[in-house]
Formats: sequence, structure tokens, C-alpha cells
Amino acid sequence: MSSNHQVPQWLNQATFYEIYPQSFADSNADGIGDIPGIIEHLDYLLQLGCNAIWLNPLYESPFRDAGYDISDYTKVAARYGTNDDLASLFEAAHARGMHVLLDLVPGHTSNEHPWFHQSATDSANLYDDRYIWTDNWIEGGDGLPFIGGTEARNGAYIVNFFAFQPALNYGFAHPRKGWQAPALGDEALRTCDAMLDVMRFWLDMGADGFRVDMADSLVKGDDDGKPYTIRTWQYMFGQLRREYPEAAFVSEWGRPDEAFEAGFDMDFYLDWRWDGVANGYNMLLRNTDTPMLHDGDRSYFNVDSGTSIVPFLKEYEPRLEAARKAQAYFDLITCNHDTARLVPRLSVRELALAYSTIFLMPGVPFIYYGDEIGMRYRDLPSKEGGYTRTGSRTPMQWDGSRNHGFSQAASDALYLPVDEREGAPTAEASIADGDSLWHHVHAALEQRRSTPAFEPDADFSVLFAEKGKRSFVFKRAKDGISAIVAVNPGRDSETVVLPDGDGSEARTITLNIGGATLDYTTLTLPPQSFAVLQ
Repeated sequence: MSSNHQVPQWLNQATFYEIYPQSFADSNADGIGDIPGIIEHLDYLLQLGCNAIWLNPLYESPFRDAGYDISDYTKVAARYGTNDDLASLFEAAHARGMHVLLDLVPGHTSNEHPWFHQSATDSANLYDDRYIWTDNWIEGGDGLPFIGGTEARNGAYIVNFFAFQPALNYGFAHPRKGWQAPALGDEALRTCDAMLDVMRFWLDMGADGFRVDMADSLVKGDDDGKPYTIRTWQYMFGQLRREYPEAAFVSEWGRPDEAFEAGFDMDFYLDWRWDGVANGYNMLLRNTDTPMLHDGDRSYFNVDSGTSIVPFLKEYEPRLEAARKAQAYFDLITCNHDTARLVPRLSVRELALAYSTIFLMPGVPFIYYGDEIGMRYRDLPSKEGGYTRTGSRTPMQWDGSRNHGFSQAASDALYLPVDEREGAPTAEASIADGDSLWHHVHAALEQRRSTPAFEPDADFSVLFAEKGKRSFVFKRAKDGISAIVAVNPGRDSETVVLPDGDGSEARTITLNIGGATLDYTTLTLPPQSFAVLQ
């Protein structure tokens, strides 16, 4: 990495579980998930096979963008509990050998943040340049979205997304107007220093690092390759890494060559599909414009797509190589809070094959809460600025009790309605059913945990991938120990001859979905099958 920083050792054994806190577990019957509810379910995460957590924002907020509009970076929102509750969560997790990442939103705040209130006044103060303001009330935003006429200050403020999310001032790559400060200039560095103080606050309390929201979008007008944003992160990491060498940072960036140069430990695919052109995540799991429908989905794990793994590998392998060169990790996710869940479009069997495969690929896995039981995406009215994302943020389904065990509140008091439709899965029922998706996830994570061959930085080599064929076979290896992973997501049986001289004939199948068989070096993969050979 650019700073010669070594990735924290604990990431080598980490499997993350993303928790959307308002929807995970409600301990006080007010209808909204909270921190004590998370603490109550830490042992469930360990039972599944997860030993690390990414928490979506818990900070004070007006909640017009579900907490990504922060009004106090260093205070837990009352609906989740207190700062002491979060400290207790860190302590409870650490006592179990678990690690916790918080969500950092460095690009903007809520317009209700005290910084913004000060910056928006008509008198000079220390926060004049914390946000990006034009020089006068009538001037436009020079091509950037702006809001004018709402504040006392003689100017308009630049926003990042919604009108209530003023952009913090990290400067411009190429300033063209007097109100545009230079990237890495004094104004921009003061913003960096303020964000460093936020990170120090939580790291000192016990956080183990951060997932960073839209990490690539700090500097306005940045060039291709994001050189000024990269240098901005290098400035911040140049200070933090010395103070907190074991803190981990994962970027919402999607281009690992840039993210790792900036100094991040991990990057992962976002769900990108622009003008019908899919990125790697989309190629695997969601190559469609109709997230509820199976038909027409060209994703690799759709049994009926006919898609080979070759296009994905062409997109994926250069990104993996960037991670290898940086000695950092490019990760795969099951889903997240911004992405439509894969059910009902994909079946439990399709998901069992998909998750088993991606958990055993390079990098550190991230599981979105409820994906391990096959929670469904639902077409729901927008809640707290979620819009189409709302349907992926519904309450966790724990058991068959009231509100599926999420809350004892009245159903009409819940943050979002629970899935009461027939067939809605629960964690309790899934654990009791030995052939459930939960057990397939657990088994794959146990394979990952049990051998160095599946560590994040273990070698990855493709043994079989052909156009016109559905099967995908790859090898992982580290410290002289290797394993082969094979999957056939299609409807027809396929046969793959493994390489001679590689010990293939001596391998045994240690994980099997769908009846795969090995005869010397000939691997037969029935329809919708998966196997691990060790």
C-alpha cells in the first residue's frame, strides 16, 4: 500500500455481518431496533460463522436519509441507545473475539449539524469553510447541485445527494472560481482534521475501524483515477495508521486499485449496472432491470440464464490483481442496505450455490443481515429516504413469535412491517432445518475457517471456465495447502477433467451440494451442484 501499512492481522480470519440497526432487534418494544438488541444476538452471529460486524450509521440524525444525514458524529441517536450502550457493544463483541466496524460518512452532514448552523450564519466564524458555499446568493453551483435562499449567509451551498446533505469541503481538484478552495489546501485539511477527530473518538471508545461511505467522492471535480481524493485519504491515513495500527478500513469505492492506493485495507464491488452494462457483482447475482423477476435475469447464478463465468472473470481478475499487488483485500458481498435482496428473484438453491462460491473466493466475505435465511425483497413505500432501497431494510425474522421476534411493539408501531406472508423464513426455523440456506451458509463458512487455503490472500487460479459452459472450477492455495471449488449453476450435468500432477486424484469431497462426484481426476457436476475438494 502507498503508506507501507500492513493490513490488520485480524482481517485474515474475519467474516463480516452487516447490521442495519433499526431493523435488527428491538429490545425496548418501541418498534425500532437498538444496540442492546444487537448485543443480545452476538452469539447468533458466532453460531452462523461470523466474527466481525459492520454497523450502518448509529449517530444522531433527523433520519431523512436513514441516518446517512448526520447531525452529531460523536453521539449515538437516542432511538438506538446511548454512547455507553455502544461502548458495551464493543466490550461484549471483544469478549467473544469479535470486531466491530462503524459506518463513517465523511462527505456530507445533515443541514441540522451544528457545524452547518454555524457555517450558514452571516457572521464570520470557525466553520465558514467547513462546507462549500458560493460567493453570493445569486451565483449557481458551477455545475454542481446547490441550494440557495434558505440560510442567512450570502451564498448557496453545494449538496452531495439530497437537499439536506450539504457537502463538506475537501476542496476542488481544479478550482475555477473564488469560492472553490484547492484540494489539500488549508480549508480542505481543516475538514480532514475534523474527520480525523471523529474517527479518533470512536476508535478510542473501542471501535475496530470503519466502513467509509462513498469514499471516492470527497474532492470535487477530481480527475479520472481520483488522484486528489487519493491524496486526501493518504493525508488522513498518514496520521491514523501510526496511532491505530490495528484499525481496519473498508471503502465504498468499487475500484480497488484506487482505493488501495488511497490506503484502505479492503474494497468491495458495489452493485453497478449502467445502461445495461454490468459490473462483476451484477454479473454474478443481479444482471436485470427487474429485481423481483427470475425471467430475463442474465446473472451467472440464475439457473436459466445460460451465462458462463468467463465475462465475470474478465471483469474480476484485474481487480483481484490490484488487491494482490497492494497486499489488501477485494471483497464480495451477499447484498447490502442499498441493494435489492436476491429473493424472490433467485431461489434458495440458487443462493446456496452463489453464497457457497463467493464465501470461498479471495477477500473477506460480507453477509447482509437476513441473507443467510433468504429474507425477501419487498416492494414497500419509501421510509426515511430509502425509496426502492426500503424493501431490503425490513425487520430481521428471528422466530415464529410476535413480529417474528423482532419487537414486542404493536405491528403498526414497527420501523417497517415484518414479512408476514406465507413462507417467510426465520432464523429459528432455518437452524432447525438441516437443509436450509442457513446451514449451507454455515457449512461454507466452516470450510473457510478450517483451512489456510481459503484465507483472504490465498492464491486463486482458475481451473475451468469456458464460453458456452456453465461450470466454474477454481483452486485456492496457501502455505502448501490447497483446495478446489467447483460449481455448476445450470440445468445440465457437466464434466470437468482436473489437471494431472496436481494431486487431484487424491482429493476428497468435503462439501457437496447436488451430488457431485470425483473419479480419479474426472469431476462430474450434476445440475445445480457445488463441491469443495481437499
